[in-house]
Parts: sequence; structure tokens; C-alpha cells
Amino acid sequence: MTAMDSTFFDLPVVWHNVLVMLLTFVYVFSVPPLMDWLVTNHGLPRDISRKITHICAGSVIIFLPLFHDCEWSRYLNITVFAVWTILLIQKGLFAADDDQAVKTMTRTGDKRELLKGTLYFVIVAMICGTIFYKQLPGVLAMAMLGWGDGLAPIVGTRMGRIKYKVLSDKSVEGSLAFLVGSLAAGLFFVHLIIPEAYNPGKIAMIAVAATIVEGVSPKEVDNILIPVTVIALSLVL
Repeated sequence: MTAMDSTFFDLPVVWHNVLVMLLTFVYVFSVPPLMDWLVTNHGLPRDISRKITHICAGSVIIFLPLFHDCEWSRYLNITVFAVWTILLIQKGLFAADDDQAVKTMTRTGDKRELLKGTLYFVIVAMICGTIFYKQLPGVLAMAMLGWGDGLAPIVGTRMGRIKYKVLSDKSVEGSLAFLVGSLAAGLFFVHLIIPEAYNPGKIAMIAVAATIVEGVSPKEVDNILIPVTVIALSLVL
């Protein structure tokens, strides 16, 4: 076993990957309590806590380089999203109004919102982590969906002055934030995870296309349309 192939504490590869999987759980499950604390005690607006959670969820791919490639790694890396799929369905149907997920992942406090865009996001994450495990389509889709779609509404609702509407209300400032966020995240995560696929020109073209799709998408459905666009273009360009 070479230095590049070494595992944590010289563990067998499978147990090394299990340990990395547990780190993803610690990371992902630490975000809602933190956002809940900020919303409850420091007046953080729900829409910002929702999008910070969105960005953090998209950034879970930062753990991918730690996974050693074996038959289980493409499933272990999405286990946290599989668990959240079950939790979102349960919470979207039965959660109380003061539930952490309801307070930090919804716009209005309506638990049924968890069954829409948020649930779509974790399903997309599972597809990216399995079918497109450590591949350009999956990495770019998660990076651009997480950061681009996370930053756009934060900037747009607070700084947006030039409004436009196709199927939902948007702003030029929000769309520019999406472009900058998705491009920066795409460049960073592709270089980190799959440097052999690093192509700034291709990533920039895909970011522009994703920005256009986000701009014309209705609310909630963009969590599906953006990754579909990114994956499709990553495969054909």
C-alpha cells in the first residue's frame, strides 16, 4: 500500500470509508441545530438559514476525495442523503411547527415545503453520488446546485433592483450571484475532486447555461432542472 493509498489508522479500506461516511453525518447533522440556534436566538431570517443549509448540503462533496474507491464507496458517500430522504418525508408529513428542519429549511414554516425542493435536492444528491460518483456531471451538478442556487436568492431578495419574470420573479443581481457562485464552486470542487477533468472553459459554459435555466425556472422545480441541465451538458460537451 503506497502513501497515496493509506487509510485512516491503517484501517481496511471498507472501514476507512465507513469512518469517512460518519464524518459526513457529523457535518450534515450539525447544520440544522446551528441554523436553529441562529434563527431562534439571533434573528437569522428563515430564507437565509434555508439557503445556508442548502449550500452546506451541496458542499458535502468535499468529503469525496477521502473515500477510497471500492464497491461500497459510491453507496457509503450518499448514506447521509438516504437518511435525510426518510427524515424529510416523515417531517414533511408529521413534524411540529417548531421542528428544527421546519424552522431552518422552509421559507414560510409550512412543513409541507420539505416534500418539494428540499426533498428533490437530496434525491439529486443520491443520483450524483451513485450513478455519477466522482465524475464530472455529479460533481458539477452538486457544486452548482449547492452554491449557485444557494447564493442567488440571498443576493436577489436583498440587493436585487433589476427585476424580471419568466415563470417566477427573479432579479439580474440574483442571477449574477448564481453565475459567480456556480462558476467558483464548479472550478474549486472539480479541481479538488477530479483534477483530471478540470476544464475552465467547459465549466464556464455549463455555469452560464445553468444560470439561464435557473432564471426561467419556477420555484422548487429548479432543484431538478438545474442538475439535469448540468449533467446533460457535462456529458455532451
